[in-house]
Amino acid sequence: MEEDQGSSTGKKKKVMVAIDESECSHYALDWALQNLSNSIANSDLFLFTVQPIADYSYLYASSYGATPPELVRNFQENQKKVSLALLEKAKDICSKYGVVAETMTEAGNPKETICETVEKLHIQLLILGSHSKGALKRVFLGSVSNYCVHHAKCPVLVVRKPI
Repeated sequence: MEEDQGSSTGKKKKVMVAIDESECSHYALDWALQNLSNSIANSDLFLFTVQPIADYSYLYASSYGATPPELVRNFQENQKKVSLALLEKAKDICSKYGVVAETMTEAGNPKETICETVEKLHIQLLILGSHSKGALKRVFLGSVSNYCVHHAKCPVLVVRKPI
């Protein structure tokens, strides 16, 4: 059985909240800070967002006047600004509770990148918001939370926003 890295060695536990552009992820963060305050106060909290890798081929077809590499670079910079704004909003939510969190952003497929980061950082609890997709949408679009529940190497808490 694995040794609990949080209590017996004196190290803090590591909790990660995955943040995206949906209100669901910010709700999950707020819910966790309200309901798991004792656990989170004694843990290292990571706020993590993924910049999806986009298919830029459509940019090449529609680049009137701008050179394609320049256009792609502008698009990527814009995407990074959006990610940083998401993390800033999440940090504001944390500050309401007096919690300091470390922020991180990576580029990649969200569900795979979240699970890889969980493993790399030795996260002990992953918290995600649920988009409440119907069964049909989950089949065709996939579900990040469902993927993480089945593939993350730690317990996963999926918080669903009340309707």
